[in-house]
Formats: sequence, C-alpha cells, structure tokens
Amino acid sequence: MRAGVSEVSCDHAAQTWNESGTPPAGVHRLFNAYYDRPACLDLLGDVTGKRVLDAACGPGLYATELLRRGASVIGFDHSPRMIEICRERAGQGDFRVHDLSDPITWLPDASVDLALCALAIEYVDDRVGALRELRRVLRPGGALVLSRQHPTGDWLRHGGDYFDVRVISETWSKGWNVRYWLAPLQVICEEIAAAGFWIDRLTEPRPRPEAAAIDPRHYERLCREPTGFLAFRLCPRT
Repeated sequence: MRAGVSEVSCDHAAQTWNESGTPPAGVHRLFNAYYDRPACLDLLGDVTGKRVLDAACGPGLYATELLRRGASVIGFDHSPRMIEICRERAGQGDFRVHDLSDPITWLPDASVDLALCALAIEYVDDRVGALRELRRVLRPGGALVLSRQHPTGDWLRHGGDYFDVRVISETWSKGWNVRYWLAPLQVICEEIAAAGFWIDRLTEPRPRPEAAAIDPRHYERLCREPTGFLAFRLCPRT
C-alpha cells in the first residue's frame, strides 16, 4: 500500500467495479466522471502523440480517455486488482503494480512528456519524495497534473486547527477505511515547491452540468462550496 493508507487495500475498492471497470453509480460517478476527471484532462491539454504517466492509475478511466485522445500511456497502481481492470479496459497502455511512495526505478530520467496523479498524493507520507520522482521522469517542457482533496473542505468536515498537518482516518461508503493527510493550502504549496515545481495553474473545479441529474444535492453543493477537490498544473523548475 501507499504509505499513509490503511491496509484496507484498493483491492477492496476495486470490487465495486465490475469486470469491465464500470464505475459505481451516484455520487462516486459524479465526483469522478463529471468533476475530477474533466478538470484533470483540461489541465493536461492536447495529449496527441505525448507519452503520459498515469500515477496511481486505479481502474484505468483516465488512461482510457488519454489513449482515446492519442496519447501513449504508462500507468501504475499499488493494487494488483486495479491493474487487472486497467489492462482489461485500456489494453493499449503499459501498466504495472507499483506503490506511489516508492522510487520509480523502472522509468529513466526525462522519459515522459506529461504525468497525472489524480486524488492520490494525500495518501502518501513522503509527498515531497513522491513528487520529486514524478518531476525526475518528466522531460524538459513537461508538466504534472495533480489533484487532491480541497483543504478547506476537509477542515469544514473535520474541524480542529486548519493549519495543523495531521492524519485523518475515516470510513467512506462501501466500507472503505481510508487514512490520509490533511494540510493547509500553504503547506501543500510548500511541498510542491520543495519537490522542484512551480504552479502554472491552480483550479477549484466545478462539476459538469450533466452531474445535476445524477446527484442534485452534491452537484449544487460543489457548485457553491469548496468541499471537493483542487487541481494543479505543475511545471518543473529549471
């Protein structure tokens, strides 16, 4: 497992996907298909002919779309079951089991044009180290698109000291026991800088209008409150 995550593995989460990787219905579909994924793909831009690393790729939904848009995709996830699903739905990509918290020893320096790390970095204890590895494999002129939970939304849900860097443990729907880091925006930006990146774009995305029909309550809340995600386009400092 990635450091900082409980041992209820993503293999458990993978069981909510069927053999072809169909996403769960309702709020899970809203947050992924109509919220985080469009925001990240927008920040990646034109990927035609680009070699893209999908770090913590999960069941391959981002990878599938990247392949459809003309990218060459390499991906990894620490869950063997997620990689099985990924290979089934995105067979043209190159996917392997690997933990985001470990060095990417199988990729040489400056070997990918773009990297994507969607909703995973907050589960890693050494986030600066993980980000440095993603920077290392980027070619000159490349970029990393990073999404993560919005720190204000986390603080509104959990209370306490907003500026306190701490671990949160909670149980999500489907019985997923998760453990992740909560940190203020200042610390998030400091970690990005310490890893050798500068922030090209920072977005607080809104869900796509189609999401209103799936879950009106969550759609309306995400449109007016910072309770969802942040998304960054990060460029290596030279």
